[in-house]
Amino acid sequence: MKDRTLERKNLSTSAAAVLSGKTKGWKRILPFLGPAFIASVAYIDPGNFATNIAAGSKYGYLLLWVILASNLMAILIQTMSAKLGIATGRNLPEVARERFSTPVRIFLWIQAELVIIATDLAEFIGAALGLYLLFDIPMIAAALIAAAGSFAILELQRRGVRSLEAGITAMVMIVVLAFGIQVFIAKPEAGPLVTGLLTPRFDGVNSILLAAGILGATVMPHAIYLHSALTQKRVIGTNEAEKKKIFRYEFIDILIAMAIAGAINASMLIVASALFFQNGLEVSDLDVAFQKFGEMLSPFSSQLFGIGLLAAGLSSSTVGTMSGDVVMQGFIQKRIPIYLRRTITMLPPLVVIILGVNPTHALVLSQVVLSFGIAFALIPLIVFTSSRKLMGQLVNSKWTTNIAWLIAAVIIVLNIFLLYQTI
Repeated sequence: MKDRTLERKNLSTSAAAVLSGKTKGWKRILPFLGPAFIASVAYIDPGNFATNIAAGSKYGYLLLWVILASNLMAILIQTMSAKLGIATGRNLPEVARERFSTPVRIFLWIQAELVIIATDLAEFIGAALGLYLLFDIPMIAAALIAAAGSFAILELQRRGVRSLEAGITAMVMIVVLAFGIQVFIAKPEAGPLVTGLLTPRFDGVNSILLAAGILGATVMPHAIYLHSALTQKRVIGTNEAEKKKIFRYEFIDILIAMAIAGAINASMLIVASALFFQNGLEVSDLDVAFQKFGEMLSPFSSQLFGIGLLAAGLSSSTVGTMSGDVVMQGFIQKRIPIYLRRTITMLPPLVVIILGVNPTHALVLSQVVLSFGIAFALIPLIVFTSSRKLMGQLVNSKWTTNIAWLIAAVIIVLNIFLLYQTI
């Protein structure tokens, strides 16, 4: 605890030097980097692997623009979440607790916990599947090893926020390298790639369904809750001018982190397009994708895929656990030890693995459950960040609010469509 207090003091001192103008150049951004990198992990979890690989193998580059659009939406959403924490000193669940009645906040807490359990299902199964593919060990044994790995990453949180941010960032960079090399090996065609990125279009109802899946796997409710908690007391502005300056630096953090997450998602679809779609293969299971990478490219390529899946699963499961702690503390002012929470949230995916459920099918179903929770996080976020009384000078502009409501409408409609088609 003493070390963490000292770390916060050092971070605050560094930030104060920036706010006072004593720190110049690129070093000004350093004290503010980190929160968006942790939140962005939610945007590259194993659910994204499943939807992106399926979309690329079935439709080529057709839906690449959906990833770009989803990423732009995510930037705005995470910006509002970070801004709420900076302006109010409270996270989204805490503000909701203050402003909503007891029955409403209890409902919001329960649905948020269910969403996080569904999130953890995807992330934990993804990590176990990565170990299974890499080392050819039984899924149950892989799940137990993944559990140990997730506890090890959580230990970084006890060592301080900077240690956790460094660990999560390292995991993200592993995924970046894995898919960056994959794109290089796959050698995608530039013309169709650019067309798919810049030309919004669909090819029938199934392509719309996959687009909804990509969006649902990208905009994650628990990341909305978490980001406001990561910024609420990291650097505290003493006046409106300081809060605006803090927000400007945090916005740079968001742009960098979300650009990396978007590039990872795009690279998944690009590789699947260049390799599977061009050869007439429709791949919907991640274990099949792993096998085909080895057969069509090289064993090294399949190993990269497995390493990326493992790193994404472990890091995103940690973020899910942190989010669960935030929503319980925020909505009902209760906390349980984080290791106990990690143990509880691991039970459903362990049951799924023991029952022998297809991992990829479980990942897809988890995204359906997630679609229920987006509106309950996004709508309060827009309402709160549009309140001048609450936000002060960091209140949304009219343009921001209008665009945010349009995004919310699109996300909700597409997720209703996804639920209808799935059920």
